[in-house]
Amino acid sequence: MRYVIETIGGVWALFMLAFKSRFRMNNSYWQWRRETAFGSDPTRWPPRLERWKAMLAYGRWVHRMKRMMK
Repeated sequence: MRYVIETIGGVWALFMLAFKSRFRMNNSYWQWRRETAFGSDPTRWPPRLERWKAMLAYGRWVHRMKRMMK
């Protein structure tokens, strides 16, 4: 149950990041974030499903960190 709640919170955290950047996913922040997570060569990136899992794991981590700050 905790995993489900953290996943929902993580999706919300990712949505808020996208909202704050006005959904401009090709701006410098998102390019930096993508290159930091997966590298600068798209041909060497992991498959799409693995990238989604990594993004959700990051969102869950952000959610947990925000909860800890309260």
